[in-house]
Amino acid sequence: MDLDSLVNLTTGVALLTCVLAVVGVHVYAKGRAQRAALVDRLSAASQVTYTGRRRHFRDLDRRLRRTRLGRQLELRLAATGLDVTPGEFFVAMLAAVAGLWLIGQETLAPFFGPILGLIGVWAALQFLNWQRQKRIEKFINQLPELARILANATHAGLALRTAIGMAAEELEAPAGEELAKVANQLAVGVSMEDALDEMAKRLPSRELVVLVTTLVLSNRAGGQVVSALRNLTETLEERKETRREVRTQLSQVSMTSYAVPVLGIGSLFLMNGVKDGALDRMTGSPVGQAVVIIAFGLYAVGFVLIRRLSRIDV
Repeated sequence: MDLDSLVNLTTGVALLTCVLAVVGVHVYAKGRAQRAALVDRLSAASQVTYTGRRRHFRDLDRRLRRTRLGRQLELRLAATGLDVTPGEFFVAMLAAVAGLWLIGQETLAPFFGPILGLIGVWAALQFLNWQRQKRIEKFINQLPELARILANATHAGLALRTAIGMAAEELEAPAGEELAKVANQLAVGVSMEDALDEMAKRLPSRELVVLVTTLVLSNRAGGQVVSALRNLTETLEERKETRREVRTQLSQVSMTSYAVPVLGIGSLFLMNGVKDGALDRMTGSPVGQAVVIIAFGLYAVGFVLIRRLSRIDV
């Protein structure tokens, strides 16, 4: 490996290290903020105040928000609950793509640089989907407690609007944050149906749709909210246990779906390590490049098929 290749490889590793360092600092700061909020709640503090952190890349962020791609990215970030602006996420994604591009170009062959760069973009989008799905799962696990709090509050004679505000104070994130948004919308004159429907769109799930439908119909028709919520609480508890069992049974299949592409990429490093320059010679012709692209496509199809076949809606 010549000096230029070593410099490019070092630059790629440094970029990835910077991205991981920024993510680590963000996770650490978020954990400290959650711990401080919990300490304040346990010490019976009257109100928890949150101070916003300093935002970076503000000019880029403003320009991104004017575009359709930026608005879609902002909606995805809002659904994940991450305290990251579209500009910050875009810069981190570009740094990761550049790092993977340089690593693939210097460790494998120049042809693999753009491929690993595209994999970096896909990995960043999959990270957002994973964060969003994790937040939805956590919210679903809080739904039985949410229904129980609303049932007890309405049984005590409180209005549904007041019960939602009380649940927002009692529950932790993400349920507490989402209910706080609903309570704020109700305070400025938004109808109950619109506020709850917007929450259901942010965190789509069957359980939440059932809860929202129950609350909307009870609020509109004036039905027995307490009995409906208590029956719904029992149903949500049963569905929670069923989802947990299904997720446990399918954990091995989920790991297999990720292991398939990892083994494929690992075999490339192994092949190049056994015989230095083998991948460079293989991708030096159009036929070799076509074969590599087809192989990556087949790995992607295998990943999608395994994920689809192992998906069971409960």
